[in-house]
Amino acid sequence: EEEKQPDAQEEAVRGPEAQGKHERDQPSNSPEPIPPPKSSHARGTSGAESKADNESAPEPPKPSDPPSVKPPGVPDIYPQLMAVPLVRKPVFPGSYKTLTIKDKEVGEAIAELVRKSQPYVATFLLKDDKANKDVIDDPKEVYDVGSFCQIVNVIVSASTGVDYSMNVTLYPHRKIKLSSLQVAAEEQGKDSTEAPTVVESTLGEEVLDEAPQESQGDVVASFEETTTEPQPDSQLALLKGRKVSIVNVENLTEEPFDTTSRKIEYLVGQIIDTFKQIVKLKPQHFAEPVILPQDPVRLTDLIGALAGAPSQELQETFEDMNMESRLLKALALLKGELVNAEQEAQLDRAVGQKANEGFRRHLLQSKLEAIKQELGMDDKSDYSQYTEKADKLAMPPAVRKAFDEELGRLKNQRVHAQEVGTVTTYLDTLVSLPWGKRTVENFNVKHARTVLDEDHYGLQDVKDRILESIAVGKLRGAIEGKILCLVGPPGVGKTSIGKSIARALNRQYQRISLGGVHDASELKGHRRTYVGAMPGRITRALKSAGSENPLILLDEVDKLGRMGMQGDISATMLELLDPAQNNAFLDQYLDVPLDLSKVLFVCTANLTDTISRPLLDRMEVIQLSGYVADEKLAIAERYLVPAAKESSGLKDADVVLEKDAILDLINRYTRESGVRKLKQQIEKVYRKAAMKVVTDLGEEALPESEAITEEGEQAQQESEKTEDGVNETPEQVEKATTVAPRVGLKIPESVHVSIAKDNLKDYVGPPKYTSDRLYDSELTPPGVVMGLVVSDVGGFVFYVESILESALSSKSQASLERTGSMKSVMQESAQVAYSFAKGFVAREFPKNRFLQHAKVHMHCPEGATPKEGPSAGIAMATSLLSLALDVPVTSKIAMTGELTVTGKVLPIGGLREKTVGAKRSGAKTIIFPQDNLADWLELPDYIKEGVEGKPVSWYKEVFELVFPGIDR
Repeated sequence: EEEKQPDAQEEAVRGPEAQGKHERDQPSNSPEPIPPPKSSHARGTSGAESKADNESAPEPPKPSDPPSVKPPGVPDIYPQLMAVPLVRKPVFPGSYKTLTIKDKEVGEAIAELVRKSQPYVATFLLKDDKANKDVIDDPKEVYDVGSFCQIVNVIVSASTGVDYSMNVTLYPHRKIKLSSLQVAAEEQGKDSTEAPTVVESTLGEEVLDEAPQESQGDVVASFEETTTEPQPDSQLALLKGRKVSIVNVENLTEEPFDTTSRKIEYLVGQIIDTFKQIVKLKPQHFAEPVILPQDPVRLTDLIGALAGAPSQELQETFEDMNMESRLLKALALLKGELVNAEQEAQLDRAVGQKANEGFRRHLLQSKLEAIKQELGMDDKSDYSQYTEKADKLAMPPAVRKAFDEELGRLKNQRVHAQEVGTVTTYLDTLVSLPWGKRTVENFNVKHARTVLDEDHYGLQDVKDRILESIAVGKLRGAIEGKILCLVGPPGVGKTSIGKSIARALNRQYQRISLGGVHDASELKGHRRTYVGAMPGRITRALKSAGSENPLILLDEVDKLGRMGMQGDISATMLELLDPAQNNAFLDQYLDVPLDLSKVLFVCTANLTDTISRPLLDRMEVIQLSGYVADEKLAIAERYLVPAAKESSGLKDADVVLEKDAILDLINRYTRESGVRKLKQQIEKVYRKAAMKVVTDLGEEALPESEAITEEGEQAQQESEKTEDGVNETPEQVEKATTVAPRVGLKIPESVHVSIAKDNLKDYVGPPKYTSDRLYDSELTPPGVVMGLVVSDVGGFVFYVESILESALSSKSQASLERTGSMKSVMQESAQVAYSFAKGFVAREFPKNRFLQHAKVHMHCPEGATPKEGPSAGIAMATSLLSLALDVPVTSKIAMTGELTVTGKVLPIGGLREKTVGAKRSGAKTIIFPQDNLADWLELPDYIKEGVEGKPVSWYKEVFELVFPGIDR
């Protein structure tokens, strides 16, 4: 019984299968009987190995099968043996092991040993788990501690060609140590005169001799009764001429230990308890009661044979001769198996729970169907709601066809249980879209103008464009979908005016932010085959709007992500914004055409440079310029101050922000084209004012008891009941919360706060910007000129400075060094200006040879700000000429324009923004290209007020304006 029980134990903790050889371990407690393996489940290998063993060898006989045999006596000393390498794990004493031999030479040698009554071999574990060999070529390939094994049974599965296979069952008796290795001489063949030996088969099969080839499945040899005593030193002589490994070995003995030691007894108890835990976790593997040996030696050998740990850990346990140390290692092996068993049990429970839930759901559905059939209920009535909703919509024929197909699948139960949710969600989406529904638009031009003027100050170009569309719609009876693109710096009202346009037209408003979106599926939806698929943003916007003609604001269209893994988002935008295509926009989730031709798309962007050209071509671009100081003041007084006052709780209080304080906030605290920073500063002022009011009045004037409502007081009392102040249960949380905990307090009429320019710093701190001008004097040093530049935050001035690096001499060479974060275009502009200036001086001032020998350094201050754009040519040329002629340029002149090497002044962009920036910096004269005269004439008078524009076509005109009356 003890021989059978460890087989079941091995099943509980068996490790991964061996690679290469097919091996199986069968623990046993006695070397005397020769029981064959029970089945593949008792071999200590995985199912794959067991299958391979079953296919390659028939089952050996059971001990009760005739004929009954017993092994010969085992010698205590056997110094020279044939060696067989093992893979994956060593052979622990007391456990059977079956090897599959693929090398024919080794197989024939084993059969020869059995025939000559020397059925003993040495086994050593290979250090490389991936090795697959039957001969040891180098002692370093194996661990030097192995097992002295007795050959129990030999079965040849295949005996010809490369398919040779022999199954050898071994029983280890003791541990040995490898002393040296040698290979039997190949040139010395077997003695051809030796008579063949007859060996009786254990299965009672036909007697075999050496000469014939065994057929597949034949038993070559097993133990037979003999009185011949084996000769310990005769294996080398028997195996001469065969390519096998012969080793010299010596026996190893255990270090003496005290069986009554408390530590040993404790470790043995721990091992037994751990094994019992594994049995509880995997009871299906233990059909019979398990009794572990109390002997530490047999116990550690048994655990080593059963464990599935890495080969190195098993070998360390195998060759450890100190009992306490070996018990600790065996316990560690068993703990690892316990962890694996716990994880497997946890996974089994999770899988079983899901399977039970699925079975329960299926069972309940089956019962529901049976009940409906008994009561005569019609399943189709459950889906009548979809039909009713669809009948109320003007679905196109293609959409209605798709709807009917999906609904038919659901009614006829041709949908798998797992697909029911997907199909119902799809039908819900179809019937929730506004097929044929439109809002009645308002074509009253006067009403639209009033709405737009109420919400926004300025932005006349946008307002005029919308009013024009309304006028056309009034005459035609409908406004077709248009694609407008509002381009301008941040904070000028691009996003907010979209909502005002929708209100003026009486259309539903939906906003979609496109900043950073790089997946085309975000707009077109995901296919329904994907888990968690949903419609695209456009479809969801129509669903939320509830009409086919909403205004959809595509915000930050210039910040679309580049081409990603899920398609090009810009290409999707082409289909979306093309009036010739968007009447049949295909959402991948719906898989039916969607008409977007009635939608008014309004896009916003800071710059058009990053928008693809094909996409930009489909839009009607409207440029929004930055605000000047007067416009910002009007916006602040009309919109920003009242909103900030109300949000701060000072709506009815006498708290006044003076006009001079607002202007100071505009000029000295914010530097922007829009009003977003100005809004933040005004809100900050009123928050400080609220703090001042509450602090000055104190708790007596504004008691907390008057602010808390009756509901709020009850919730506060419930919240204070808990000792730690934390409400844990839902009931406690509900009682401790309320929708109206408190009301606002009324500020006494006696309170008066005035924020003027003088005390503004008490609320917002010292000014951040003193002036845009680097030079306060009217005349700048020679070589310094004020240029103009525009960016995504508006227009501003920048200075071009040129100096002489070293003293002039007749031998000095002319050069130009450029600094100030100039990009490639400005680098080219600087080089063109330098070449033109040298030619201009040589032509107009032939006696001036400054630029022919001067080493000039040109710099644009604020080097941390990258500068780019083809509009600084005339400013750079003027800077070089001012340095060469040693004549300063007045700081009242600002200029912009690109220059060619022949002196032609080319047109530029952003004249409005540059004019605003020049006016803010105190410039009185602006020199700009003649080709931009139309842009100048279109500027409002309040922007041009106080600034004189000077259009020029050639640089000679610039020179006359900057250096009037210079002596040549």
